[in-house]
Amino acid sequence: MKSLLSVIKESIWRGCMFVMSRPLYLVSIVVIPLLSGFIMLDLLKEGIGNHVPAAIVDLDGSDLSRRVTSNLDAMQTVDVKRSFNDFTEARDALQRGDIIGFFVIPENFAGEALAGRVPEITYYTNYAYFVPASLMYKGFKTISVLSNGALVSTTLVTAGLPESSVTALLMPYVNDMHPLGNPWMSYQIYMGHSFVPGILALMVMIITVYSITDEIKKKTSVEWLKSAGGSIVVALIGKLAPQTLLFTLAGWILQLATYALYDFPLNCNIVVMMTAMFLMVLACQAFAVTVCGIVPNLRLALSVCSLLSVLAFSIGGFTIPVEDMYRWIGIVSYILPIRYYFLIYIDQSLNGVDLYYSRYYFIALLVFVLVSFIPLFNLKRMCKKPVYVP
Repeated sequence: MKSLLSVIKESIWRGCMFVMSRPLYLVSIVVIPLLSGFIMLDLLKEGIGNHVPAAIVDLDGSDLSRRVTSNLDAMQTVDVKRSFNDFTEARDALQRGDIIGFFVIPENFAGEALAGRVPEITYYTNYAYFVPASLMYKGFKTISVLSNGALVSTTLVTAGLPESSVTALLMPYVNDMHPLGNPWMSYQIYMGHSFVPGILALMVMIITVYSITDEIKKKTSVEWLKSAGGSIVVALIGKLAPQTLLFTLAGWILQLATYALYDFPLNCNIVVMMTAMFLMVLACQAFAVTVCGIVPNLRLALSVCSLLSVLAFSIGGFTIPVEDMYRWIGIVSYILPIRYYFLIYIDQSLNGVDLYYSRYYFIALLVFVLVSFIPLFNLKRMCKKPVYVP
């Protein structure tokens, strides 16, 4: 009778052979996460999108409208590349993708404004390109507000009020902003370290599900279970241990790149974030094992894990706070392992709070591992009598 140690060694060796059996596995485990991560980090290396192509439709042609155009072009996020004579030309350019948005100054804009009437400034953005369109919208809105203030200032000065009084009236206080955690207002700092591990988590779940359910599909699960001494726990350890090692190494490489090459803020010991990465990989594998135990079918299990992994980019709390989501959607975010890694990143790497205050997030990642033991009896039953349902 084989000892437990020899059974585990044999099972791990079988898991290594599975990873080495096809180059696609190594590509999916190492190359795709690293390549996707570096591409994402490089795309966001400027921190924020600048010089989004825009156009101006100046139907007034006055000195005031030219000043508005000049101020708009001077903004960092907007680049006025085109000038059109009417709305139709600008709309056609927007539909062709030549520009992301355009700003319309109506006829007799200066005259109506100085006469006390209320001219309308309109602007259009193409939200098919969400991030640049959002940046452009912010620029358009800022210019429209500033233009409104300039008009009021001109009107009041013309009416005889001292310029100092007008300034105090229009701006009674001065904002002194101190953004915490990300004082540079960099998109890379919060998007890069959410999307990069998110892609890694997606690949972890997909490969884990495929490597388990493929045994059932090909009816080799009986041999797989037999090589592990009939223990489904040992079988899973042998199957997933090599993958855990490779995924964790890929995650650590991406972490070192973010902190060393791309200068992400690191206000904690690097070991804390490396431990969080290791636990995230384990939690994602455990989540996939749980899905396989409940739905031991290749197609359905892959669909469930792929869907939830992709939804994690939206409902994981990276871009929209969970508190602002619909309650039933916010609840779903708490069953995603990547959310807890993201919360650890915010607490430790960005804010540098004491490790004690992040303890529940580390515990949550370990809970995923414990929960995966619950459906193992069903998975073992399917491995003993594999039935593939296409």
